[in-house]
Amino acid sequence: MQQAPHIILGIDPGTTVMGYGLIAIDKNKVSLVEMGVLQLSKHDGHAERLELIYRKMEALIHTHKPISVAIEAPFYGKNVQSMLKLGRAQGVAIAAAMKFGLRAEEYAPRKIKQSITGRGNATKEQVWEILQHTLQFKEDIRFMDASDAVAVALCHHYQNRLPELSAKSAATIAIPKAKKGNWESFIAANPGRVKK
Repeated sequence: MQQAPHIILGIDPGTTVMGYGLIAIDKNKVSLVEMGVLQLSKHDGHAERLELIYRKMEALIHTHKPISVAIEAPFYGKNVQSMLKLGRAQGVAIAAAMKFGLRAEEYAPRKIKQSITGRGNATKEQVWEILQHTLQFKEDIRFMDASDAVAVALCHHYQNRLPELSAKSAATIAIPKAKKGNWESFIAANPGRVKK
């Protein structure tokens, strides 16, 4: 009997744009299921935006049936009002996950970047480039919020190896330690991370 792939839902919360990304883990293969954004800027009321976030989370969970949810933790800035709104958006996403019995894990932006690229100060473009290689897709990205959400999901996978992965398959997708240097040296030191 074939076991269905495990799905992880990643969320990049926001009150103007919420990014989401779903990845599938099937034995030693990780693949992209779906990614996109929920545009909220055309809705004026903050409460209406929060309701839309909740409904989108419900729809994604109902459709894809993820086994876990990973959310990017808010980046602490100087604008208190923005932080409050972002915290509410994150809370609504967590509440929607809890409704389905899913625990939502939080990851700091620096942790996500380090997990994906090996460097905590990598740019969004560098994260996107590694995601394209790791998940073997060519699509261009219109919103970095979507790729950020995919990165959150992949980070969660790397941090919580699923039990059915063998030690050998886990080693092929292991995260390298942070290294200084350029992309060529990173790829040379990590040939298993490059998909052809």
